[in-house]
Amino acid sequence: MRKTLCVLPFCAVVLFAQGPRGGGPGPGGFGGFGGRGPGILGAGTRTPITGAPYSATETLTTEQALVGNQISRKQTATVARDSQGRISTSETVTPATSSGKSPYTIETIFDPVAGYRYELNSATMIAIQTPLPKPRNGNLPAGTPPARPPNPNVTTTSLGTQTINGVTATGTQRTETIPAGAIGNAQPIQVTRVAWVSTDLKVPVQIKSSDPRFGASDLEVTNIVEGEPGASLFVVPAGYTVQQGGRGPGGPDRKARRGPGGPQ
Repeated sequence: MRKTLCVLPFCAVVLFAQGPRGGGPGPGGFGGFGGRGPGILGAGTRTPITGAPYSATETLTTEQALVGNQISRKQTATVARDSQGRISTSETVTPATSSGKSPYTIETIFDPVAGYRYELNSATMIAIQTPLPKPRNGNLPAGTPPARPPNPNVTTTSLGTQTINGVTATGTQRTETIPAGAIGNAQPIQVTRVAWVSTDLKVPVQIKSSDPRFGASDLEVTNIVEGEPGASLFVVPAGYTVQQGGRGPGGPDRKARRGPGGPQ
């Protein structure tokens, strides 16, 4: 099953973290994941998190149970954030063997200092430059969805503070019960999401969600190194052609963006 996370449900789930990659709801993102899906730690808040640099590995695992079968997927990306709040993510994409295409990388640079987001495709050597929205006043805590009207079917529980993946994090469990008959369901459906957010880095380091309709997802941020990453991660490398636009009207066409190695 593909989580379009952007992580919350998956999409939203992970996308509550830090910066741009893949877009999606919330102040964060699920890391890289080709800027196409989970990028929970990268699709981010319009108000950058500064003064808390780090680098890490993000792994997103999704599972969907079928009648007599199961679909499992795993995606891994690297993420880095510098002291200025710039974010860089990278994911290696391996096309199906039958396609005859070679592996390539999708990198995303979220640069609130310059005011742009870049998506780089090593198969085409093209970097798509997109203007960033203007910062909002204030900032939502990482891992927390935007404010919305109270839902009587949703409960939120604090899980306290623990060491998760090597860092101190605070946990929150969100449980939503979809009443019987609400969407044609014979019995109530319970959807849960447990998020652990680093108290120092202000990004999710673990998000586990379960939804009987779609399956389960597990985002793990590991190999966390607190400290300034290399500056080269936050600039478009020599050899890339920068094109203006993005995914909206007026941007490069889809074929140009995905290139010879991109998803069809």
